[in-house]
Amino acid sequence: MSERLKSTINVSNDEVIDEITRDLNSSLAVNDNVEEFVINPGTSAEEYPQAGGGDAPKTSETSIPSVPDNDEDLDKDYAEKDPSVKDDSEDDVDEVSLKDAEVDLTDDQKEERRIIAEELKNVGNEAFKAADFERSIEKYTEGLRTCPLQFSQQRSILYCNRSAAKMKLEKYASAVKDCTKAIELDDKYVKAYKRRAQSYEEIEKYDEAFADVKKVLELDPSDTRAKEAMIRLPPLIEERNEKLKAQMMGTLKNLGNMILKPFGLSTENFVMEQDPETKGYKINFKQ
Repeated sequence: MSERLKSTINVSNDEVIDEITRDLNSSLAVNDNVEEFVINPGTSAEEYPQAGGGDAPKTSETSIPSVPDNDEDLDKDYAEKDPSVKDDSEDDVDEVSLKDAEVDLTDDQKEERRIIAEELKNVGNEAFKAADFERSIEKYTEGLRTCPLQFSQQRSILYCNRSAAKMKLEKYASAVKDCTKAIELDDKYVKAYKRRAQSYEEIEKYDEAFADVKKVLELDPSDTRAKEAMIRLPPLIEERNEKLKAQMMGTLKNLGNMILKPFGLSTENFVMEQDPETKGYKINFKQ
């Protein structure tokens, strides 16, 4: 820890953060669009040993996607239902710019930034406890934009905690993204899988929720809520599939009627029957 930071030990968290953040802003330029880092309230850094060095997530010269490609469909499907998918730009963390900004930092400077990020996490946790979820998201984001990439465990906690705040605001699609980032940094983070499963279920992504619940039980076979979800989700998946099947059949029926209409026919002239022995289907024509 630097001498400057030691001298502020007895000062309040907010004063320490404000003072050091001002110094950091003048000595290290970090892109405003850098992705936020969230830590789940009630989770201390001691629960996850800090990575020493050299474990920074790999980045490329191009922009790094915050979630897998299939989450692009989530954005499209739930843009109207969940406004959070439109607001993500405010808490994005540009890890490429963050990596570039850290190149010339010494180990002591990186450690100092890690400590600042921990203080920001603590402030975010206090805001969460006070039900000030917007402020908690803001502080978790500041922590993510401050914490060096090499401290992957600490960053994973920040992302997961930010997801908890977003869930409180019913920003489930955005919470899914934060949980995904947390899991990318720590693929055995049970709490991140649990929160992502809950968020997926809220936006009716039942298959994805079921997959996460299975992972939770793989990591923690005693989890009661995960066991309950294993019973609750399959009927929801089946109900959803039946609705999709009915919609598809209705579309096919309308298309068939359009094709048959010039011939004075309709789909009502064709009856599909299942063979009780072979379980196959046959189509019979009737006038």
